[in-house]
Amino acid sequence: MAKKGKKYVEAAKLVDRLKAYPAAEAIDLAKKTNFTKFDATVEAAFRLGVDPKKADQQIRGAVVLPNGTGKTQRVLVFAKGEKVKEAEAAGADYVGDAEFITKINQGWFEFDVIVATPDMMGEVGKLGRVLGPKGLMPNPKTGTVTFDVTKAVNEIKAGKVEYRVDKSGNIHVPIGKVSFENEKLVENFNTIFDTLMKVKPAAAKGTYMKNVTVTTTMGPGVKVDPSSVSAK
Repeated sequence: MAKKGKKYVEAAKLVDRLKAYPAAEAIDLAKKTNFTKFDATVEAAFRLGVDPKKADQQIRGAVVLPNGTGKTQRVLVFAKGEKVKEAEAAGADYVGDAEFITKINQGWFEFDVIVATPDMMGEVGKLGRVLGPKGLMPNPKTGTVTFDVTKAVNEIKAGKVEYRVDKSGNIHVPIGKVSFENEKLVENFNTIFDTLMKVKPAAAKGTYMKNVTVTTTMGPGVKVDPSSVSAK
């Protein structure tokens, strides 16, 4: 295990590792323990009592955070015909078809999210081995395979985040930046917490929200008491 830096060790002293804090207090503490000079991302991590190997316990989707993430997402839309104009009008950064498939195959990745109309998925699917490992493949579950490109682009630009359970039952989601007001981070955190509670699989047994932490890019994790979060 890598040795922790002096600044990290100092920051970690502020956190009681055995304590689970109310959400607002945990977020405030995470901000206080951020020692980077840049505007770090604040992330929430959820360890869920699910078995991702079972199809009925795989959790995946997307949600628009009320206060955005603090990062402007660059959107590439695969579309043709009238949908090209619609995507451009919605504010997509790149819109096209075959030329972008060629560019991606040549190693171009100047985008953060891909939206594709269903009639383009035959072509986009050929990029699976390139886009899949990077988590960039469009998916109907996250609203990125759709004919409603206006809605898709608008939501991504407004602060839509995707969530997906990994093979260990964890979900990591950015909830904003250290520069955000605490209330805005709490509101974003509550939104993703509520969303995950609503998508709890019926087959999940035992404790669902096993462990919740908030952390900044380089800072120590701060445990959140799930019972402190008021579900809507």
